[in-house]
Amino acid sequence: MLRLEGKLVVVVGGGRVAERKISGLLASGALVVVVSPETTGELQRLSSAGKIEWVQRPFLQEDLKGAFMIFATTNNTVLNKLVKDSAEPHQLVTVADDPDGSDFHLPSSFHRGRLTIAVSTGGASPTLARKIREELEQEFDETYKDYLEFLFMKRKWIIAEVANADLKSKLLTAIVSDEFLNSHDREGDFQRLYEGMI
Repeated sequence: MLRLEGKLVVVVGGGRVAERKISGLLASGALVVVVSPETTGELQRLSSAGKIEWVQRPFLQEDLKGAFMIFATTNNTVLNKLVKDSAEPHQLVTVADDPDGSDFHLPSSFHRGRLTIAVSTGGASPTLARKIREELEQEFDETYKDYLEFLFMKRKWIIAEVANADLKSKLLTAIVSDEFLNSHDREGDFQRLYEGMI
């Protein structure tokens, strides 16, 4: 997982592939610039809303200046290779039609609060990755959003307040359970658990 907040990400190409990549990037806080003479209606909407910057012209090598990450998503193999070859050694590049020549693969992912689940097929089949992700979205539903926040806060409290290492380990293990996941009173259940162990 890379922290992309505030980092410049350049997407060359404005079609459906670019649209899918950008939808995932927006949640990361990356500064997304799209370089393409034309884009989909959705990308135009995002540009009008100020969510992305659209450079409406063909790709130029200078478009990559300052980019942390680069996506070559056009339907032109020669142009995609030019984008890859124009990048500096320190820049991460993924090429839509050349998984083996890419520096990374973007997984199909979703979030439930602090929980992030990502699925990658190593470039073999983004369609299969998306299908598996959709199945996992059903299993790890919105319940996990509040549950992860509870786990985060309780872990901090246990580490700070519980000196006994054995008790600390038992508490951290006990709260990762279906009982706490499905509880309607996690705070109360935790208090009762803690008092029963001390």
